[in-house]
Amino acid sequence: MSVVDHLIDVAMQVHSPNQDERPHGEISLIVVHGISLPAGEFGGQEVCELFTNCLDASGPELAELESVKVSSHLFIRRTGELIQFVPFNRRAWHAGASSFGGREHCNDYSIGIELEGTDTIAYEEAQYEVLSDVCASLMESYKIMDITSHSIIAPGRKTDPGLAFSWATLRRKLARKL
Repeated sequence: MSVVDHLIDVAMQVHSPNQDERPHGEISLIVVHGISLPAGEFGGQEVCELFTNCLDASGPELAELESVKVSSHLFIRRTGELIQFVPFNRRAWHAGASSFGGREHCNDYSIGIELEGTDTIAYEEAQYEVLSDVCASLMESYKIMDITSHSIIAPGRKTDPGLAFSWATLRRKLARKL
């Protein structure tokens, strides 16, 4: 797995319109998220539809997402399938109101990686394998030193990837690849 022209070479590429220029071109943080749509359901197309503004939010379980414009750089399904929505040199709209290390607006300088999951259901081994490969590639390509969670950069507002995510597993797998 490599980063070539700001894209992961093995990822399926799906364009999200929910992106723009990075204001300073800086990439110095990886943010891990968790998402499932509808909540607790896996394997559907709803996350991809959300990130590409094609989601049918007419049902009650998705109504709150009706006019939401969000994206992520990457989405890792429970099977390990990797989908890229935004090139890394562009700003994806994944963090919202956020700060890390005293700096606000994490979207400006971070790469967002969504894992298909919930705060309370354990993530799959295949996801940790792909996530650690991706993080190692990004850390090498962009000299990134920090990886954090959505819950850390947006405390009180976000809880993902939640207690079901094993930071120890990610650290162990990543250590073998760096």
